[in-house]
Amino acid sequence: MISTGTEAKPILWNANFIQCCISYFFMSFAFYMLMPIIPLYLTEELIIEPSKVGLVISSYTVGLLCVRPFSGYLVDNFTRKHLYLFAFCLYTLLFFGYYFANTVTTIMLVRFIQGGCMGLTSVAGNTIIIDVIPSQRRGEGMGFYGVTLNLSMSLAPIVAIWIYETYYFTSLISGCLITACIGFSSVFLLHYTKPKTVKQVKLSLDRFILLKALPSALSYILSAIPYGMIVSFVVLYGKEINISHPGYFFIFMALGVAVSRIISGKLIDTGKVHSVCICSLICLTASFLLFSVVHEQIIFFICAGLIGIGFGISIPAYQYVFVNVASPERRGAATSTYLTSFDIGVGSGTLIAGFIASYFTLSVAFLVGSCFCLFSLLVYLFLSKPYYERYKLTT
Repeated sequence: MISTGTEAKPILWNANFIQCCISYFFMSFAFYMLMPIIPLYLTEELIIEPSKVGLVISSYTVGLLCVRPFSGYLVDNFTRKHLYLFAFCLYTLLFFGYYFANTVTTIMLVRFIQGGCMGLTSVAGNTIIIDVIPSQRRGEGMGFYGVTLNLSMSLAPIVAIWIYETYYFTSLISGCLITACIGFSSVFLLHYTKPKTVKQVKLSLDRFILLKALPSALSYILSAIPYGMIVSFVVLYGKEINISHPGYFFIFMALGVAVSRIISGKLIDTGKVHSVCICSLICLTASFLLFSVVHEQIIFFICAGLIGIGFGISIPAYQYVFVNVASPERRGAATSTYLTSFDIGVGSGTLIAGFIASYFTLSVAFLVGSCFCLFSLLVYLFLSKPYYERYKLTT
């Protein structure tokens, strides 16, 4: 039978897809409410040096990295929804720990354990969403799913800054706890059965880390480093260069994310994933360069929008690249490798920015961030792209 090219597309916005988006949004929202406030809380109330602030923030990433590689194996071999519920429950309960943690050591401990829980939670959630999205609309579906993460990254800090400045740190923790509970509750509404896969009997490194995605992982790590810098230190940077209401950065960043989502997913589904990734990395390189050297308020917020566009496009595009070199029984490993790469980049960015700020300024840190974006572009062009073309799957 000859295809007319007019076949109806499979449904994307079904109940499972919507619930996955809701649960992931609120899980991420709770996390990103704390990200910009922890540095303020440590420096303003606990009087901690910037270099130690980086250590506290990165303890979350260390916890993630301790669990993420094994999360892919667990998700590929056990019931994904049950793992999702279990890890999400622990992740939510650990917000209670912030009520009692009032030293650098105790905060690091709580963040380390919670990071491990989020490691399993995010891998399970991201793998389930890949299963429920029709393969013909994978780029579009992951694009919209990426909106939940990008919007939570952009909007949560705005809410957090308002709560912190209007009330107290404990009120912020209550807000995080309520938000996480909403996300956890939505997981119960998922009616999901793991697709049948090939029985796996042999343990190998590829069960934990998707080796075919390592070139893309290197590029993704390099591009995520400046993201760790911007999310953790942009408010302090705004105060450093005398920007009024620097928290509004996240509003413009969210607008940039929304604009990018209008076209990026469909471009990916039409085979333009490389063009999308390359354009996003060029945008990020130029934006961070301008952000670091021009200290005018209007440029500050214009760069926020451009950075939002850059990351809004790149995050789902990279996920598409990771997933498309993985067979169905390796999707957990692909998701784990993808998220681990992002975690390494964000954690490294936080440490690097804190270290540079101790000896120079945050302007210098963001200039270095621009260089990392440029390196990411070069790695993508000369390593990731040819490797992907060699190993990509058709479905």
